[in-house]
Amino acid sequence: MSLSPAPLTPERLNRFARHIVLPEIGGTGQVALAAAHVVLVGLGGIGSPALQYLAASGIGRLTLVDDDKVDATNLQRQTIYTERDIGHGKAVSARRWLANFDVTLEVQLHDGRIAADNAQPLLAGADLVLDGTDNFATRLAVSDACVAAGVPLLSAAVGRFQGQVGAFAGHLPDQACYRCFVGDAFDAEDCDTCADDGMLGAMAGWVGTFAAMQAVRVLAGGMGDPQWGQLHLLDGLKPGMRTMRIAKDAGCRACDNSGRTA
Repeated sequence: MSLSPAPLTPERLNRFARHIVLPEIGGTGQVALAAAHVVLVGLGGIGSPALQYLAASGIGRLTLVDDDKVDATNLQRQTIYTERDIGHGKAVSARRWLANFDVTLEVQLHDGRIAADNAQPLLAGADLVLDGTDNFATRLAVSDACVAAGVPLLSAAVGRFQGQVGAFAGHLPDQACYRCFVGDAFDAEDCDTCADDGMLGAMAGWVGTFAAMQAVRVLAGGMGDPQWGQLHLLDGLKPGMRTMRIAKDAGCRACDNSGRTA
């Protein structure tokens, strides 16, 4: 994030007036959002609503990562796409949505698959990564790259009527990373799919918008504790939410800081 971000123009002040009157955000927080760079990995059921509210909050720079194409079955929950986007790349379609929504946002695309061998350069220099991908191999690659690059991570997942959003800062000596949570047993792509199990479309929306709110919490700086190491579990059937704390794994091969200097 820039040390001395440019002030907001009168037009931008008017656009974000409802944010600015909130004491927890104010002008300082809105300027911080405008200076922030968020990498959004996965533009599906979680990434679509998250992108809408990240853009609406005034995040100044967005990097969009997804190698998939829009399918008709996506439209039940992936809210930025229309029938015209079917068959087109999600990253390109998402950039088109952003161009129609706010032309001042800086947008970069990566429409290839993110993996352990290319994740770190994609995430380097970001202020926050929001991962809404659907398999453990990708999530762990993103998490490990975040630790190596010193970037905090919001990891979100959803299925059927349940979802989760966790905030991880494994690059900090006393904080857990996502690998501390799931361990090393899930490096294979062994997640259940929504095609097999189903998913309530609005559930994906709840998880995505909650993740966007947590991103604003981290970046604006005035909404209290960033909640590192806390995993929020969302239940759409009750409905309700509970929170659990993820302990740092002293033997984690990604974020064990025993041999590092601050």
